[in-house]
Amino acid sequence: MDRKAAARETFASVEGELQLISRWMYDNPEIAFEEFETSARLAEFLGQHGFEVEYPAYGLDTAFAARVGNSGPEVVICAEYDALPGVGHACGHNIIATSALGAGVALADLADDLGIRVTVLGTPAEEMKGGKVDLIEAGAFEGAAASMMIHPSPDDVLDPDVLAVRHIDVTFHGRDSHAAFAPQLGINALDAFVQAYVNVSTLRQAFYPTDKVHCIVTHGGDAPNIIPSMTKSSWYVRAGSRDRLGALYDRVIACFDGAATATGCTYEIEEIGHPYEDLVNNPVLVDRFNSNISALGRTMLRASDFDPGAAGSTDMGNVSHVVPSIHPFLGINAGGHVNHQPEFAAHTVTTDGHKAIRDGALAMAWTVIDLAERDLWGQLQ
Repeated sequence: MDRKAAARETFASVEGELQLISRWMYDNPEIAFEEFETSARLAEFLGQHGFEVEYPAYGLDTAFAARVGNSGPEVVICAEYDALPGVGHACGHNIIATSALGAGVALADLADDLGIRVTVLGTPAEEMKGGKVDLIEAGAFEGAAASMMIHPSPDDVLDPDVLAVRHIDVTFHGRDSHAAFAPQLGINALDAFVQAYVNVSTLRQAFYPTDKVHCIVTHGGDAPNIIPSMTKSSWYVRAGSRDRLGALYDRVIACFDGAATATGCTYEIEEIGHPYEDLVNNPVLVDRFNSNISALGRTMLRASDFDPGAAGSTDMGNVSHVVPSIHPFLGINAGGHVNHQPEFAAHTVTTDGHKAIRDGALAMAWTVIDLAERDLWGQLQ
């Protein structure tokens, strides 16, 4: 029996429906932990195609776990589906979700014959909040033999570098006063933010190539003629590993502390979501995925082909520290546009985006078939 041909045939039977779901997601974006309509639609699709669906799952209102297969090693295929504020599916989670669904359906009729269990896991809030960390803590990956997903990108990259990150909100507190009549009676919280920003900018000369710190001001004051008594800002602190992130984070906090001291303000820090880990690419999964994606006509670049630090972050990194994992990038020929740009979002629903759904789904399904047919489970650790 040619199981890969059977998987391709099964996928072809649902490909048009997956394209419609991807378009629907593009037209109806929902942000982190608010993906109620999206998660319901994805769970319903899997239930209609032979999966036993738990929804909601693992204590998260917008998570689901769709399972097939009665025994054997379990492979978890991760579906992301939250959108970004403002720019919608500019990270391409509509492609991630539908490729995961496609891979699951392609394997559904083969699972018992292969002696495996397949779980398509709906993982909410990848953007900033870290829903996969909640799922890890709730036991969603416990005992899994492997986990995988694909991610749309400007380029095809087999083993992308992924940075560890912490997301924080910083609030400086000062004292209001009339900005013209009695500025000397105020304590300027906006000055504190500006000084903190300058401090971090000065620190950049000591950054490693994989260190990244960026921020936005979310509240800068109430009126130009009032000394701001409170400012808020959101910051991402990224580094190439957990240990390096810890060291960099401490130095960034020192920048805030110095700014508060210099201006007479106080400050507080709120951690947003979970810290994300760097990504560990499992070499056996990398090798098998590469073979299968090559058979579909894609030539994959390697992380070493890019400058150090040309990377983002994902909570799939946390998964890769507890389960053998891969997270390849698939290019969608977005005309020079990159993730988190609205033009990239628009390209997810073109024929190039549809091809990424197909190639990602089949390469993942075929990789799982290889693991089972070649009995590679013991080599994953």
